[in-house]
Amino acid sequence: MSRSIGCADTVRGWVYALAGAAWSLPPVTVALAVTAGVARSWPAGLRWVCFGAVFAALLAAGGRPRAVRARCVRLANRLLRTGLPAPAAPLRAGPRDLVRTPAWLALHMAVGWAVVAVTGLLGMTAAVLPAVWLGGGERIALLGLSVRVAGGRQGGWAPLAALGCLAAAAWLCAGAVAVLRWAAPALLGPRSAERLAALEERTRLLAGRNRLAQELHDSIGHTLTAATIQAAVAAELMDREPEAARRALSSIEESSRSAMDDLDHVLGVLREGKAPTAPQHTLGDLRALLERVRLTGTEVHADLDDDWVRVPAAVSREAYRIVQEGLTNALRHAHRAPVTLRVAVTGDWLEAEIGNPMGGHALGLTRPGRRGQGLTGIAERVRLLRGEVSASRVAGGRWRLVARIPLRSAP
Repeated sequence: MSRSIGCADTVRGWVYALAGAAWSLPPVTVALAVTAGVARSWPAGLRWVCFGAVFAALLAAGGRPRAVRARCVRLANRLLRTGLPAPAAPLRAGPRDLVRTPAWLALHMAVGWAVVAVTGLLGMTAAVLPAVWLGGGERIALLGLSVRVAGGRQGGWAPLAALGCLAAAAWLCAGAVAVLRWAAPALLGPRSAERLAALEERTRLLAGRNRLAQELHDSIGHTLTAATIQAAVAAELMDREPEAARRALSSIEESSRSAMDDLDHVLGVLREGKAPTAPQHTLGDLRALLERVRLTGTEVHADLDDDWVRVPAAVSREAYRIVQEGLTNALRHAHRAPVTLRVAVTGDWLEAEIGNPMGGHALGLTRPGRRGQGLTGIAERVRLLRGEVSASRVAGGRWRLVARIPLRSAP
């Protein structure tokens, strides 16, 4: 890996190497015991082959469980700072996947023994040389060599050699860390199937968040539009009809509280990264929606089919949002002008039609030249359900929105 290796990494690398050496003791002990019991009378070469085969079998068996790989990943991330993702849920493993964790264990143990043995010798040498020099000097056996360490000025090289041994030990630990970091992604990193699963999960998460954003746009957008119109109505009626003005203000309070609940729910879901659990509105809630629209002073002529039994739940939820967004657009573009709504089941299709006059912008709810997201969101919902949508000007200076959604997906 390209990440630099500091002093703390070197110390952690030595601890990681020590762990690898310690983990090798049980399989080495078992392999020695089996070899001594089975191949005691065999030639030395065959005994080594038997030892290696038993040791490899133990590593292969011990490295197969997913929990072992998960622990290896956690320890490598903690001590080597490899930054590997946690293993995904169990998936079908190929032949190459079955040897990756045992290969990592073998590498970890081999590097561990090499680092512990060499740094141990270097550390012992670094301790012995200055001690002998300070004690007046003598001949010592060092790494298979006989070395004369003189006392006083003649042996002044001993402290320097000790520092060199410590530097070599640190360099060896840093090199071991670099080797293990380089090998970790190949031996402990996610498999192709795991990468695909992680990508699919990420896609589902992003799709869910996009869906929540659309839900929030529809809900809050409708509430703000209705509240703006109701506030204007209340201002107009405050002196002439105070009771009607109070009803409009009460409706603003109720719809704003509902919008705050929706906002809190969506923000909570986005923070926790979980799927939404709150119940969603369906076609059965249309009449309550129409009452809130009528409180703005808008006349709504509704033709609703009260029998929604044939409508699947997913279609019912999407149809509610489509009608809500269509009514919001009507309120924005045709302030308090009569709106017509028809929602009915025709054959194997659910049809929703909303019409309103092409009006001005008395309340400034839309800005000239600005294209809203309402029709885009409606089109996305309809396409998701393999339906049809059209929105256009018709005779008489009216705007008509028609959405047709199949009750069943095409085979």
